[in-house]
Amino acid sequence: MATELDYFERAISLKEYMDRMEQHKENSFSIYEQFDVPKDDEFITHLKELSPRILVITEDWCGDAMMNNPILRRIAEAADLDVRAVYRDEDTELIDRHLTNGGRSIPMYLLLDEQGNIAAKWGPRAASIQKRVMELKSQIPPKDAPDFEEKQKAVFTKLYSEYTTKPEFWLTVYDDIRTTFLPVVQGTK
Repeated sequence: MATELDYFERAISLKEYMDRMEQHKENSFSIYEQFDVPKDDEFITHLKELSPRILVITEDWCGDAMMNNPILRRIAEAADLDVRAVYRDEDTELIDRHLTNGGRSIPMYLLLDEQGNIAAKWGPRAASIQKRVMELKSQIPPKDAPDFEEKQKAVFTKLYSEYTTKPEFWLTVYDDIRTTFLPVVQGTK
């Protein structure tokens, strides 16, 4: 069985992953171009010092990945980190080790220590954004309803619009990643 480090060593860079995207590419790059890592952040300093590797489990059809991956890429660039991506659906053995409430939710970010062990895990979305997603999804009727597809499409259109136009969402993602990873990179976890 391959380890997370084995997957990391076979993975592609997050930059290459984004360059290869077929779905959500324009929106993902729009976020990437607009998002700046907050200045004077001890998080980036600690990341630079520790220099962990981060393994991303993702797919380009995923709206959460569309928003979160560019933010992680900016963090990686600011801290000069090696961040690599694997496609969830190419080998489900890895994601099946990191299920969210029993589901294969993505993106999933695995912070690897020097030995390649998982030191921290983040994903698939920030808690406050999860609340917003659940609020919007509550507007979708049951799958057997005649207007299910129409309502579901409207909800995802609204959500993706918010993901791509609300910088406060991007900062929320940044802060949530920071909150998850900072204790590890500070050596307090």
